[in-house]
Amino acid sequence: MRPIIALTGDALETPSPILNENHADFAPRDIKTAIIKAGGLPIILPFPDDVSLAAELAQAAVATFDGLLLPGGPDVDPTLYGEEPSPSIGSTEYPKDRFEQALIRATVAAGKPIMAICRGMQILNVTLGGTLYQDLVSQDPDVSIRHAQAAPGQYPTHHVSIQPGTQLANLLGERAYVNSRHHEAVKRVAPGLQVVATAPDGVIEALADQQDRQIMAVQWHPENLWQQDAAELRLFALLVKRAKAYAAQQALGSMVS
Repeated sequence: MRPIIALTGDALETPSPILNENHADFAPRDIKTAIIKAGGLPIILPFPDDVSLAAELAQAAVATFDGLLLPGGPDVDPTLYGEEPSPSIGSTEYPKDRFEQALIRATVAAGKPIMAICRGMQILNVTLGGTLYQDLVSQDPDVSIRHAQAAPGQYPTHHVSIQPGTQLANLLGERAYVNSRHHEAVKRVAPGLQVVATAPDGVIEALADQQDRQIMAVQWHPENLWQQDAAELRLFALLVKRAKAYAAQQALGSMVS
């Protein structure tokens, strides 16, 4: 059976051209397609507008899926890591942040696998105790390449170096050519996470848990690359593989008990 992969949703800022409503919930089509291609069954989890319900709904949701995928999206609210918003920060979505934080905590506690993309890596790092650069160009003096690419998003624009011996290196090798659509980035790495890839200027491009078994987070967008670079689909395949193993383990446990 296909393991169920939960994909957190976003909300349109303008009225939907199809549905007769404002702020329609949605998720990236390319991620949905990649999950299916990799052997998973995607479900979309919209965030509640009422942040007081975030923890309750996240706890209820975590029982319904085998793996969690956190996609890209708006900037992370800096008050969640103890800072006020800088003049260069982009749009934020506080209810989405709080729901994803609750989902991350519940998923980590349950031992279920997580994959995170771009903003997903950032909210993951913040939730587990790390911080961010709100704006790389104005806050990181070592930045020397363009991380918010001007090229169309499906094209790679810079290389990343990957730590040898890691799961990411097993999938992509020790050097990969990736796309780059972000102006925020990981600053202080959260306890329990390790850096597994960096850009030529030192910007953190990928994180994993210390055991390299549960969490895979990348700063680039593999959902826009795998159609031309088959290796990028392996990231989604790893999530599906881990989710399938988790589901099988739970089923075995149920049979034994």
